[in-house]
Amino acid sequence: MFEITGTVKKVFEEQTFGSGFNKREFVLTTEAGKFPQDIKFECVKDKVALVASLKPGAKAKVFFDLRGREWKESYFVNLNCWKIEPLGGAPDAPASDDGAPLPEEPGAPVDEVPF
Repeated sequence: MFEITGTVKKVFEEQTFGSGFNKREFVLTTEAGKFPQDIKFECVKDKVALVASLKPGAKAKVFFDLRGREWKESYFVNLNCWKIEPLGGAPDAPASDDGAPLPEEPGAPVDEVPF
């Protein structure tokens, strides 16, 4: 089990195959390390619904497993997402109230010193 935090860069359309297998992929950009990294994840079967709420620009924490397989002497690795936690609200959403007091209006009397 692994987890990573980043910004949603791209969300792909759901793919359904002849066998009935379905998946949906998305790309998360992480700022860890020297350069940003674009990492593609996939959600399969019943986890496809997790991707529906993702929007480009939104921050999210992604929980995933590594999956590897061989096909005709070639090896493939998939990052299989099984949980997504949105962070900091949706992009373009107004900032939420952080509980800090609003600044005083200029010229308003000051009754107390905050320290």
